[in-house]
Amino acid sequence: MPPSSNQTDPTAGDAGRSRPELASRPVAAHWRRTTLQSDIHDTILHPGNVRINVQGAFIVDEEPVTPRSEDYDHDPRDIRLPNHTAVVSHIAVDIGGSLAKLVYFSREPDSSSIGGRLNFIKFETDKVDTCIEFMRKLQADHQQLNGYKLEELCVMATGGGAFKYYDRIRKALNVEVIREDEMECLIIGLDFFITEIPNEVFTYSEDSPMAFIPFPPQPPSIYPYLLVNIGSGVSMIKVSGPRQYERIGGTSLGGGTLWGLLSLLTGARNFEDMLKLAEKGDNSTVDLLVGDIYGAAYNKIGLKSTHIASSFGKVYKMKQAGEREAEDGCNGSTSHEEHEHVSGSSELPHAPGSFRPEDISRSLLYAVSNNIGQIAYLHAEKHNLPHIYFGGSFIGGHSQTMNTLSYAIRFWSKGTKQAYFLRHEGYLGAVGAFLKRQPTNWGRRNSFEGQGGNSI
Repeated sequence: MPPSSNQTDPTAGDAGRSRPELASRPVAAHWRRTTLQSDIHDTILHPGNVRINVQGAFIVDEEPVTPRSEDYDHDPRDIRLPNHTAVVSHIAVDIGGSLAKLVYFSREPDSSSIGGRLNFIKFETDKVDTCIEFMRKLQADHQQLNGYKLEELCVMATGGGAFKYYDRIRKALNVEVIREDEMECLIIGLDFFITEIPNEVFTYSEDSPMAFIPFPPQPPSIYPYLLVNIGSGVSMIKVSGPRQYERIGGTSLGGGTLWGLLSLLTGARNFEDMLKLAEKGDNSTVDLLVGDIYGAAYNKIGLKSTHIASSFGKVYKMKQAGEREAEDGCNGSTSHEEHEHVSGSSELPHAPGSFRPEDISRSLLYAVSNNIGQIAYLHAEKHNLPHIYFGGSFIGGHSQTMNTLSYAIRFWSKGTKQAYFLRHEGYLGAVGAFLKRQPTNWGRRNSFEGQGGNSI
């Protein structure tokens, strides 16, 4: 039996996808297929039977229709699904230690256009109630559009917050909340992006930013690979095949480390501000470089003069010098001993302008990113994993972060390994949870082989 109109066609391959050069063209106007009451009823009773039709999917580079808000950030890169027509009766949320990431399907605002899109929104976890209120609005929108009861919307949830805030979400929305394993959701989400979405995966360097990677050959040969998921902490996951994974390492020095320390050291109030500070910073004012020690590069072991020998290595001496200058300026009336009771070094006098927030931000970003990059390489080398994918909200499309991670992988592997990034890197878990409401392997090409094209 041929695939139905609302499931992936395994025979379509890349021929059924939108080519990158066509992605920006307007979709031809078609009258949307009328959604039958039987479709709605079947979707509600058997939501696991809904297949998301990804044929012709492409990333939309335009401002989202969701109103701007200080409470959340709507990612501008929606994924357009021009051929999906069935009702989608669930949303997905990945609630981490720092951010809550929400994924949901919506119809096109133009009633003459068929299909719809996947939307991506993130909230600070401290504002989880705002996230729940947004889900309540989606719930009302679904009811108005499809005519079913509010409680019949399903919430797929993953991440630590899926357990921490489980009762709060259920009580606020009066809906079924299905909790899914975080690691499995990450892998399902990444597999989907690698194999199904054009212009999603890319490499990064200063000379060639965002060099997109073509789809893998048929049949897929994307395994094995290493996923380095950088959230508040860092998990490193070896993926051997579809839903075959093992956490092989990690580090507690992740996005939460950068966020926490920069909150103490700078006036930045959110992660985006911290990254903006880092873009304007000069780490050489606080980091001890190879050139500071040798006066030039250390070519014998492949170290440039600009390589960091010690993160924040200049701060101690600069701080001491600043304190002496302050003491001299007071004609000896203030001694070092009088400040020994002060626990916070930021309260000690230092030369004005010695430690700019921009420089501190850049130095700490490099320190955290370099550490993650080196550990990632070591795990990839130990387990013989040729591809290293970086995901998580820590990256956030920030050029300095990607460049540092890419450089670390190239440097330590001597050019034998490459770092790969994704345009939706922060939503792997949320997308995986969204897809968990589908039959096993629904989105993977050739997943219907051996079954004559029948529904799974």
